[in-house]
Amino acid sequence: MRPAPVFENSLDETTEASAYMATLRADTLQAELHLAKQQLKLMRGSLSWRLMEPLRWVRALTLGRLPRGTPLGEAWEQWQDSRRSEGVVKAMSRFFAGGAAKRRLLRHGDQASDPLFVPTKEQAALLRRQAPKAALMLRPRYLLIADIELQQCTKYRVTQKAELLCRLGWNVQIVDWKDSREVLSSLQVATCVLFYRVPGVDAVLSLIEEAKRVGLEPRWEIDDLLFNKALYRHNGNLATLSSQERHELYELADLYWRALRACGRGMASTEALAQEMREIGIQDVLVLENALDEQTLSIAKALLAAPASRDPDKIWVCYGSGSRAHDIDFKAAESGLIAAMQADPRIHLLIVGPLTLSKAFMQFGTRVERCNELSYAAYLGELAKADIAIAPLENTVFNDCKSNIKFLEAAILEIPSVCSPTDTYRRVIQSGQNGLLADSAETWKNALLSLAQDPSLRRRLGLNARETALTEYAPEHLLTQQANPIFGKPTTFAHKAPRVLQVNLFFAPRSFGGATIVVEAMLKPLAKAGFENSVMTTRPVLEGLPDGALRYRSLDTDVFSVSVGRAGGTDNLTIARHLERWIDAWDVELVHFHAIQDMGVGMTRICQQRGIPYVISLHDCWWLSDNLFIARDDGQYHLENHNVPLSPENSTHSRYLEERRKLMRQGLAGAAAILSPSEEHKSLYVRNGVPADRIRINRNGFTWPARPRAKRLPGSKLRFGFVGGIGKVKGYELIHRALERLQRDDWELVLVDNTLNLGFPSIDTSGWLVKGAIRTVPAYSQTGLDDFYDQVDVLLFPSQWRESYGLTVREALSRDVWVISTSPGGQSEEIVDGVNGSLIPIIDDPAPLQEAIEAVLDQKDRFDGYVNPNKASLPSYDDQAKELAALYRRLLGRVS
Repeated sequence: MRPAPVFENSLDETTEASAYMATLRADTLQAELHLAKQQLKLMRGSLSWRLMEPLRWVRALTLGRLPRGTPLGEAWEQWQDSRRSEGVVKAMSRFFAGGAAKRRLLRHGDQASDPLFVPTKEQAALLRRQAPKAALMLRPRYLLIADIELQQCTKYRVTQKAELLCRLGWNVQIVDWKDSREVLSSLQVATCVLFYRVPGVDAVLSLIEEAKRVGLEPRWEIDDLLFNKALYRHNGNLATLSSQERHELYELADLYWRALRACGRGMASTEALAQEMREIGIQDVLVLENALDEQTLSIAKALLAAPASRDPDKIWVCYGSGSRAHDIDFKAAESGLIAAMQADPRIHLLIVGPLTLSKAFMQFGTRVERCNELSYAAYLGELAKADIAIAPLENTVFNDCKSNIKFLEAAILEIPSVCSPTDTYRRVIQSGQNGLLADSAETWKNALLSLAQDPSLRRRLGLNARETALTEYAPEHLLTQQANPIFGKPTTFAHKAPRVLQVNLFFAPRSFGGATIVVEAMLKPLAKAGFENSVMTTRPVLEGLPDGALRYRSLDTDVFSVSVGRAGGTDNLTIARHLERWIDAWDVELVHFHAIQDMGVGMTRICQQRGIPYVISLHDCWWLSDNLFIARDDGQYHLENHNVPLSPENSTHSRYLEERRKLMRQGLAGAAAILSPSEEHKSLYVRNGVPADRIRINRNGFTWPARPRAKRLPGSKLRFGFVGGIGKVKGYELIHRALERLQRDDWELVLVDNTLNLGFPSIDTSGWLVKGAIRTVPAYSQTGLDDFYDQVDVLLFPSQWRESYGLTVREALSRDVWVISTSPGGQSEEIVDGVNGSLIPIIDDPAPLQEAIEAVLDQKDRFDGYVNPNKASLPSYDDQAKELAALYRRLLGRVS
């Protein structure tokens, strides 16, 4: 009776497996969505699409709507509402100007709503720039990118090689070449790479180039003469295939040739095959033969220990066919085999695998048996029952390049072989000593009959064949004589400084947001303090590359960037696995999580599982809410009393929020340290369940002025500045409404379009109906801070939430710029009302902001020589870095 299956997986393991499968599906759907969006974008940017624009307007109007889908009645009501509240002139101006603005920004809508972001040419160039040589910075890892569809090829050229490399001390990874995302990601953490039997399609060629970019020297390998189409055509077996199949194989040969040429270095299974690679110009070619491995030896040992019972009246000849393309090869022995079977009725034939037999074999009836393709162990089991093994091959250059594996498989089972005298079989078989060679019908007949009629000859040749196999092809022999000279042992990996990984959503060249600026600014002082840093961040979609990880170098720092998909920000298993990949490769000792929305809390679980301490900086409210900046539409503040954002009880959304909170609490609980940039932000987290003693203050520094501020021209217009982008939570709409209420023109507003650092614009003020002047300027870099603030007298910071801190507030205060800010919040902690700024309440009402603006306009002369008297209390990046360095040392146990 068959025993009942044993179920050993725990519920947690099953849940993790289920989540992993769901993540794979989500990643696949994300890739399909991206492809569809790219195709749609190309279509809408085409000339034919633009030429058809008038017809789309006509069709939309005949259907009673605008082209963007708004019903005509609804559009008319919107215009009437605007006319009644603002008058005809303003309504018309806003309608047409706003429409123009929307049309100008529409072409960037996919970028603005897509977390992947399409990069600028400059950003893409930096990401694709030559990366440091992998062996200089990463743990030794050998990557085998392979075609794993053919069972026997995978065993001898992939699995066997991996075993040899592991015995040499290498960490080895095998990746199916068709999984392009995994191939790309694995290339980033490999120090050596081999492409086995991979065709040179465009996607593969780009990955070969990527291997070179990250400092690898790719090598291409194959075990058949499939890359030379001219010689391949001489393979008579192809004549048995359809014309379509032959055409596809010839195309594949061209693709193999392209891949080999792209790598520029080769590996072959035989010396004859290596020579053919050299003939087409590949000079660096290594030979690693097919051989025995532990699996084969183990199976053979078990089969020899319990030999199958044999019928003395039957002599079994076994032939194993690996594919349909061996019919002509078999014909090399066919006539001699038929003659031998006619001469000796004891001879039976066993065919394993696909093969078209001549009708002449029908005369032998049940003396001919067939087996379908078997697993390797089952194949050896059938072979072990045989008395004689055969390996007939057509006399071609193609077959001269083949290995002698059929001889080895029979030899390890003490079975004598009769083989065609191709190059490799001639090298291993001494005819009459450890096997027999046959090159004609007569020699095939004589060889088979002599073995069938002489048991002692079969025994002697079988034993000698096994001795040859164990002497020349045993794993230990292959390891010392071939694998070690080719691959060598991996170099010892070590680094002097403790390694810290900084994780943040953005990083140079896509420098965006306050947390990013802090991370970038900390790198140099932390390096001076004795730490080696790398950064894990997100990357944009790059044309020609799949959505895998990408390694590059920026700001003198090694960067590991990953692609993120939609709605994966709470718990992204793909990103978590990428973190684990980089931890292993770069030997991370400590992780510091900054702004990680869209990357996911799953990364903290990886650290916990691996026993790696991690620090969390609370740059925003992501750990408490789906909303990074938690303010409600009515201006009231969320999360004052342990409440998640309001949602109907027992709704699917409330269930989601509760599950999300469990994940976040677990991530926070496992942190070795939690940092807040301000007391105000700390108090928010404390009010929402995080123990006060678990949070320490680490005030964010900023870039101090490098020179004195340029003097303001007396009597000129007062210049306001705003750096917060178009998000409502930062006060963009509030500024718009407040300025439209002003009935004076003695001011200018300088708006910074901060998404330009991501490669697209987001601000268009053509619909603003104001009397003053408005200028929109590109986002500035840290080196351009002084130049920007020279253009500003008053910074507007009407944030609609209690900020964790105010980077631009501190930049402005240090440069003698007055600040109008909402309060309370971290943004207002450095402001003394009426001394160095104006404080207004956090409410969704433009009146307080309008009053504060008018108040400074009425006193604009005071800013001609204004100096902030409270600059001495402002923090610096050096102060922040010293605190971080001390914390890192304590967590790593390296306090001096």
